[in-house]
Order: sequence, then C-alpha cells, then structure tokens
Amino acid sequence: MAMTSLWQPFALGRVELPHRLALAPMTRNRANPDGIPGDLAPAYYGQRASLGLIITEGVQPSSDGQGYLNTPGIYTPEHIAGWAKVADAVRAGGGSLFIQLMHAGRSAHPDNTTHHRVPVAPSAISADQDIVTPTGTQKIPVPRKLSPDDIGTVIAEFRHAAASAIAAGAEGVEIHGANGYLLHQFLSPNANHRTDSYGGSVENRSRFVIEVTRAIVEEIGADRVGIRLSPAMPLGGIDEGETESVRAQYRHLVGELANLNLAYLHLHHVGDDELLRSLREIWPTALLVVRYGRTREQIADDIDAGLADIAPLGRFALANPDIVERLRTDAPLNELDPATLYGGGEAGYVDYPTLAHA
Repeated sequence: MAMTSLWQPFALGRVELPHRLALAPMTRNRANPDGIPGDLAPAYYGQRASLGLIITEGVQPSSDGQGYLNTPGIYTPEHIAGWAKVADAVRAGGGSLFIQLMHAGRSAHPDNTTHHRVPVAPSAISADQDIVTPTGTQKIPVPRKLSPDDIGTVIAEFRHAAASAIAAGAEGVEIHGANGYLLHQFLSPNANHRTDSYGGSVENRSRFVIEVTRAIVEEIGADRVGIRLSPAMPLGGIDEGETESVRAQYRHLVGELANLNLAYLHLHHVGDDELLRSLREIWPTALLVVRYGRTREQIADDIDAGLADIAPLGRFALANPDIVERLRTDAPLNELDPATLYGGGEAGYVDYPTLAHA
C-alpha cells in the first residue's frame, strides 16, 4: 500500500513497536460478574497481537469504578491472575499490553455493580443518560459528590490498579481521561461545580487528572504510562463549553502532563485541528490520534502530516484480527457485526476469520 509511514518502527516508552498501528481500547462487556476477564479474553487480545501496542478495554481500578455490566477489574489477586493470561497471549504474539484504567464515575448504575452503591462524581449532577442494567434500560442516577478524603482514596485506587497491571505482566497502563468518565467529569464545567481546589478554574479542574497521573508515575514509572483525552467529546452528558474554553483547558492540562514525560498521549479527536496542532507542539513524547469516521485510506494521514506518531485502530481491528496483514497486502476487510459488539460469547469476539481461514 501507499501508506509507507505506517510500517516504520517506533520506540514508545520502554517498548519497541514494529510499526505505527495499535489496538484502540474498546469496551466488549464479556468479563465475569466478579470482574475477572472472561475465558475468551486471552484469545481475543492474542489474535490481535500483531498490532504491536495492545490497549485493552476500560478496566475499573476499584469496585466503585464500575459503570457497565460485565466489565473487568484490576484490583484483586484474581483480576491479576486473569489479566496475566491475557498478557501471556499478547506477548506470545509479539505484542505489548497496556491496560486502560477507567473509572466510570457518574456514568454508572448501582444495579451494574456487586455492591449496589450510588456512583461517585466530582459533583452531585446526573449525566441524564440511559444505561443498560440487568433489568433493562434505566436512567443514570444522581451521583454522590466525592469529598476531599474520597478523592485521596480514588487516587490511591488508581495507584494500586497500576501496580496490579504491572504485576499481571502488562508493559504499562493507559489512564482513561476521556469519553465522559470520571477524569473527564472533573475537567468539564457542566459536570464539575466544585468550589474547592478541584473546581472552578482551568487549573483547579485539571488538578485531579494531574494528581492521578503523578501517583501512577510514582508507582510504576513514567515510561509505562499513557493517558487518553478527548477534548470537546460530548459523551456521557459532557459539555466543555465554547471552543476557546476547551482549548485553554487542554493546553494547560497537556502542558502540565508534559512535565511528567509519559510514554504517550492518546487523543480521541473530534475535529479541532488547531488544538491538535498546538498539543502536538506541547507534547514531548509519542502522540496517538484516533479520529471518528476515518476510512481505510485515511489511516496514515495524521502520521504523514506530522500530527501523530501512531494510528490506533478500533472497529477495523475488532472485525479483522489480522488487520496488519490485510493493510500490508491491500486485502479486503471483514465487515463489522454491530449486534455482537457488547456482551455475548464467541460470536463477534473471537470468530472473525483471518485471511488464512477466510
């Protein structure tokens, strides 16, 4: 193919990648009710190990961090043992595993957890969204506002989860600061009405994200840590305001995070190319960029333009376990089956055919 930039090797933190593709994190809702990765998870991730950098689905750092049904955790010995099987499968296929740490915050429902507690958030403001529960679709409830002591507890939970990920054999973690979940809720003025040091100004709203990141860096090392952000992403009831306000928020935040020298920044990009260019200038290490609606022919565009180092693939990789080979050889792609995205068993998870078995 013409996308020759994709096939250049790249050093990311302490990991040597064979090319510029990666597996983007995608929720699949196939973990056991106790948060242990499902029996098929090693096969699912192992099948896609040729993508090099394998970023997992969102994994809760604590029981309070769970939002959806059948999502995995990384905070008990049993979780560590489950993820160790995934790490072994990915390593056997030549890949490097980064476990995404995702606290859902207010994007949750008590019926989806084992403890049935009300979800937590920076402020007691509902996302006013629907969520699937065991008894059907329900409204997300008003969350409980985190106290300053609670915030310290959550930061400690992230620290423990990061250590647990490394104990499971992962090469690193990705902090989920995007897509309407807890860290994003702290960043957004419509979800964060706090009047203490975690709310109000751009600097204060950034504080929680920076403190979580710093704690994880202290625990496992900066070269094992990435972070995902999604400026202006309107998921989970988030509204970050006017364009200039969003730019001010993320230029400050990324500037502060740049001082920590993380392995990478992963942007879920929704179209503000001026902001993307300015963040590229600020950020000192690897930049991953995912765009909505990107076609096969556009996968390398941001790399070719100097705006990204790596192009993570989501649905292309979900439906094509051998997507790297298919792109290299310009082979046709499997079509995605939307009905099997969330929950279920083998169908739409580990049964997409490879070129060798098509």
